[in-house]
Parts: sequence; C-alpha cells; structure tokens
Amino acid sequence: MIVLGIDPSLTSTGIARVDTEDRLVAQTWTITSKGAQADTLAQRRERLAMIAERHIGDYAIGIGERGTDLGGRADLAVIENPALSKNNNGTSMLNGLWWLTVHRLYSLGVAVVAVQPNTLKKYATGKGNATKEAMVAAAARRLPHVDTGDQADRVDALWLAAMGADHLGAPLVDLPQTHRAALDGVQWPTPGRAA
Repeated sequence: MIVLGIDPSLTSTGIARVDTEDRLVAQTWTITSKGAQADTLAQRRERLAMIAERHIGDYAIGIGERGTDLGGRADLAVIENPALSKNNNGTSMLNGLWWLTVHRLYSLGVAVVAVQPNTLKKYATGKGNATKEAMVAAAARRLPHVDTGDQADRVDALWLAAMGADHLGAPLVDLPQTHRAALDGVQWPTPGRAA
C-alpha cells in the first residue's frame, strides 16, 4: 500500500510518500506558494486550488514533479489537523486549504485520516509538545535514509506517512511503545473504504 503524509501550509506544504511493500522507498517534497495581502478573492481561491487540487492531487495519484511516475495511487492519506490554538490572518486560508485537500483526496478515492499536531509530535519524539527542531532531529536519527532536506514541513509529512505505515503493519522504524501509543488516539479509516 502507498501512504501519503501531508503537512498543509500556505507557503510550504510538506508531502511524503511511503510504499509499505518496500519501507526504504520513502520520498518527501515541498509545495511552495506565494500570495499577497492585496490578493483578490479569486486569486486566493486559485492559489488554494493549485496547492490542493493540482499538486497534492497529483502526488495522490502517483504523479510527481515534472510528470514523473511515482509508482501508483495512494491508498491512505494522513493529514495534520490545523493547530486550533493559532489565530492569525492566514487561519481562514489555511483552514480552506485543509478542507480543499481533504475533499480532493476523497474525490480520488483515497482514504483520509486527520492527526492532531500533539499526536504527531508524540509519535515522532515521545513528547506531545516537541519543537520543530526536535522533530527534525528525530527524523535525522531514526529515518536517516529519507531525504527531508531538514525542512520541518517535509519532516512532519514523513512522520505522518510513517504513522500510516505503522498503522498498516509496516512500520518504517522501530519506535518505543510510548511513541506508538499515539496511534491509539487516531480514528483510522476502515480498510478498503474512504473514511
């Protein structure tokens, strides 16, 4: 099975793809985007659609940068929930991106599961309040074979994909049970059905 990890961002969305048949096949990318405060509503909608519908949608169906074949459609997407504690000018846009992404994945027949930020951090580091630096360090130590460029968005996406692979019985790394307990806090979809 192929698991997609998604860390949505307006400027730097992290994407990771893991093939559970060959756990050494894990890749990460970043989708970058720029907007301006003066953008019209139509421009903002186009920006979100470009990220969710075109780029993330392509990765979900197995098309990478410049049309490369990534080897098949994703079976499961694990997406990080927006941090509800954050409230700034981009909150509405980020929430819109999140929902457009979820909608696009469902429309492609990909099962989707949402993970709270503290659950992701606990899985990766054992601590639900870990810093971005701690997440990057944990990936470098435990998953050194995956190129993340030490970018926090790509690292988060990798850990999300790792959670999905672990749930499917194909863990990318042997983690302590205290870390793996985070899997119990996720509402996993029923196998074979988009949840």
